[in-house]
Amino acid sequence: MEVREAIGRRRSIRFLLPHKPVELDKIQRMLEAARIASHWGNVSTLRAIVIQRDKADKEVLAALPPPVAGYQIGLAPVVIVWYLESAACDQVGERLTELVEVGAIGYGPGRHEEVANKLVPLMQSAAEVLKQPGMSEVDCGQGIAQATLMAVEMGLGTCCLGTGDPDRVRRKLGLPESCRVLIIQTVGYPAESPEAGGQRPRLPFDKLFHLNGYGKPFPRDAEVVAELKKDQLLQAEAPLAWRDAELTYLQRALNLKGQGLLE
Repeated sequence: MEVREAIGRRRSIRFLLPHKPVELDKIQRMLEAARIASHWGNVSTLRAIVIQRDKADKEVLAALPPPVAGYQIGLAPVVIVWYLESAACDQVGERLTELVEVGAIGYGPGRHEEVANKLVPLMQSAAEVLKQPGMSEVDCGQGIAQATLMAVEMGLGTCCLGTGDPDRVRRKLGLPESCRVLIIQTVGYPAESPEAGGQRPRLPFDKLFHLNGYGKPFPRDAEVVAELKKDQLLQAEAPLAWRDAELTYLQRALNLKGQGLLE
């Protein structure tokens, strides 16, 4: 599967096969994709702990389920806890120097001195501010997105979940206080169809994007939309006619009770 197809099918897969383990080499490929994602200052604050459901400590597993849709944690053979290590910002000087040495930033014969004498002190003085929620979360999101695309390309399903008590998760995993739990991602082989019920509802294009100023909607070209649909980068909108029947089947096959939202 090409990455462009993975983009088109990059939707949350909430129903996974609980009996089919995920090979560690596939998880490694996800982590490799996350590692090379762009990050300000090259500091790489994105980190992860991979948890195998059949090998993890029961107390750790008990701390993971979110306030809603907790059944997903019970189904997933693998859960990735993505977290941000704010202490990585303290190494911004070293990390920027590496970028100069490989020709990624700066130019001309004096680029080493320019970066060392101006950029590095500037970034170091802002390190404490940059540790606060903001830019790092954006860059961590890029890494998680790349990992998700890699997972879809390998035929895996994933879903990113919040947690009602991220600090509790942090403590159970033994992470230092400099870390912030970002998201919990379930990973496994899909039990549901790749369409997962179809393209979920989204706000109108012209309500989200602007051109040359706020309140000036970005023009949406119908031909571009048609091409994206042809390439399956935009799929049929939900609800698909057979979705209710599929959900009934999944509920029975996976032995899920009730409506599945609060379990």
